[in-house]
Amino acid sequence: MLYARSRILTAAALLTIPRPSSSAFVACLSSSALSSSPYSNCLRNGQSLLRSNTKTTATRVTDNRYPSLLRRDVSSPLLLRSISVSISDAFDGGNAEFVETTTTSNNVPTVTVRIKPDPFSELEKTNHFQSFLFRATISDVTEPTTVRYVIDNAGDTSYSDAWEGFTTFFSETLNDPDSWERKLDTKFDKESGHLSWTHTQSKSGSVYFSYFPPYSYSRHLDLIEQCAASASQSCTVFSLGKTLDGREMDCVKVGTGSSVCWINHRQHPGENMAEYYAEGLLNRLLGLHSNGSIDGTAKNALDMYTFYIVPNMNPDGAVRGHLRTNACGSNLNREWAPTGKPGDDDYYDAPTLERSPEVYAVLNKMDETGCDAFLDIHGDELIPYNFLAGGEGTVNWGPRLKGLHSAFLASYSRANSDMQAAYGYDPEEPLCGRTNVCSNQIGIRFDCFSATLEMPFKDCLPNSDPIRGWNPARARMLGGSVVDSLVYVHPHLRDKNDFWSMLSSEDAYVTPISKFDE
Repeated sequence: MLYARSRILTAAALLTIPRPSSSAFVACLSSSALSSSPYSNCLRNGQSLLRSNTKTTATRVTDNRYPSLLRRDVSSPLLLRSISVSISDAFDGGNAEFVETTTTSNNVPTVTVRIKPDPFSELEKTNHFQSFLFRATISDVTEPTTVRYVIDNAGDTSYSDAWEGFTTFFSETLNDPDSWERKLDTKFDKESGHLSWTHTQSKSGSVYFSYFPPYSYSRHLDLIEQCAASASQSCTVFSLGKTLDGREMDCVKVGTGSSVCWINHRQHPGENMAEYYAEGLLNRLLGLHSNGSIDGTAKNALDMYTFYIVPNMNPDGAVRGHLRTNACGSNLNREWAPTGKPGDDDYYDAPTLERSPEVYAVLNKMDETGCDAFLDIHGDELIPYNFLAGGEGTVNWGPRLKGLHSAFLASYSRANSDMQAAYGYDPEEPLCGRTNVCSNQIGIRFDCFSATLEMPFKDCLPNSDPIRGWNPARARMLGGSVVDSLVYVHPHLRDKNDFWSMLSSEDAYVTPISKFDE
């Protein structure tokens, strides 16, 4: 396959919970201790072992973007008590590679992993990476044992400042989004660039760790199937085109209104909360979990709008475990218009079927249907709030679009207290908006209300929940709540009168700021 990549399927090593008599041998498992340990001859490069009653196997496994790593599976009958830890990311959305196992000075076993980068982005000249998801399988546990986990390249990630205040998610049930909780002892060491946390294993078994609970492709397909089978007579499911890896670009059309509303989700595949948001929105509009029963506001919305909802703009990147790019390294949220001038050395054409067929397909359909209201749903690594980013820097930003933006956001904040207006990205300067960014391009192209909605990877400070933080359930609820705001602003979407001058003070525009206090 053109964009296929090899993956490290698993890496494992013995971790020993040492007793005084065996501590020197345990240190031998740490590469930093090999030369100084009196047992330094017991393991050389993971390939030779002098003790006749101990065995080792070594297999060299590679990833096409990393130097070869050595997989070590070590066992020793001489040790009185030991555990085995195996690290794997060989599943939908997985991202982590095993580095090494060591023990700390106080004999806490430590497993070190590394986040794999996205493919190189031709436009942005970088390899994005931040999100992670891996499975740790612990064997031979005879009593509660605490293991320390370290991500050793956290300081080199795309948004390393965002680790401050972040807490890792964990669960023993990969595909249950509501089972995930936070590791409150998560720490980021700026000096070493290491992110770490601990987990106590009471028995042998597996635990998963993630940047945000995963939204698998199988769950995506289940959602599409539920929509197709819904009781709504106005609902149809169709494909807009295919991705580079050959997956369908699924779109759900629902409603009979004359106004057209497009809502796209998960252009950045590591932002899993965006598809949970889509799930909540579709459930409210279609009654997926209530045998087709929907509330009166949802019925009004379906009479006002024809919705085109794309639950996952980047299924390839999602399956591959990418943070921001599709299969070939394109950041889809920078592919909505060309960059630079034709003929210049730095000219970058977009969207194209070769680099960004996902955007190409959606934009073609939008040109066909038109658009009166648009939302692009994302997750933000740094800011611990839900917020909107508007089109303040676009050429057509004025009182009308400003009024629609402020009324929509104020209404949303009233409908769901997890939304707010005070904090967000600093607005772009007038006439300096990036036209290759999705919501800017759509706002200009259709002269319509258009915004990017961001949700936090961290806890949501207005309604703090340290144990779960911002999570899939709340993302679903926020997705359902947007219906109220779309109904609220509907009368003004194409209003030619000065409606903004008659808005109440509660709907006044608030200039967001990016600086916040944890």
